[in-house]
Amino acid sequence: MKNYLLFRLYGPLASWGDIAVGVNRPSYDHPSKSATMGLLAAALGIRRDEEEKHRELSESYNFAVAVHSSGNFLRDYHTVQVPSASGIKNQKYILTRKEELGVDKDELSTILSSRDYYCDSYYTIVIWGKNAEFPYSLEFIGKKLREPEFVLYLGRKSCPPSLPFEAKIVSGDNLEEAIKKAEFKCQEFLSLLKIPNQARLYWEGDESGLEPVHTITRRDDILSRKRWQFADRKENYMVLELGGMKNVHQ
Repeated sequence: MKNYLLFRLYGPLASWGDIAVGVNRPSYDHPSKSATMGLLAAALGIRRDEEEKHRELSESYNFAVAVHSSGNFLRDYHTVQVPSASGIKNQKYILTRKEELGVDKDELSTILSSRDYYCDSYYTIVIWGKNAEFPYSLEFIGKKLREPEFVLYLGRKSCPPSLPFEAKIVSGDNLEEAIKKAEFKCQEFLSLLKIPNQARLYWEGDESGLEPVHTITRRDDILSRKRWQFADRKENYMVLELGGMKNVHQ
């Protein structure tokens, strides 16, 4: 038997990031490892400039997510006023937004940017130690999720969680058994989401009894929080039959 830490994520809005180029900010439809480890780091009180602690946290634990409902896609458009390239060149330095826009009116233009979100998404997150020793016990991480050091949110500060995480330790022969054994509250509310009897399961590492349909590559392994750099990571995928799973169906 192996111990797993399970907790759930639900919110009216969530945004999990993706490779972003230019003015568009896309989002995966399920939590990335970097976003989840960032949430755990916030709960533990690890600051963004504590690079070694972030790497140690990410490298010490395996990560899995069961997607019960990825929710509905939402794209939020923003108009942003910016100075032209020639206008910026004429400025000696820029320390504030006011200084950035302190150019002639004919040097100002507007760009359209987008932010992607998912509405009413619901997930079960699982973490477990990669080796016999890891920096924080699963019990301690669960405690900090209940009593976090910093404010926790679902990818963006505008996306607060709307149900308790209910972090708990579950023992099982493998990841699938642990997910099916976990019990969470608020069943009457969750039933409104019309969650199916299946979940998409994504996990990393080798797990006995689980056969991935395929393996994908995601660039969400933390290299540097300070420089916002990430490395590729292999993520396995399969469909998990939930049946009478207690945390979703009564």
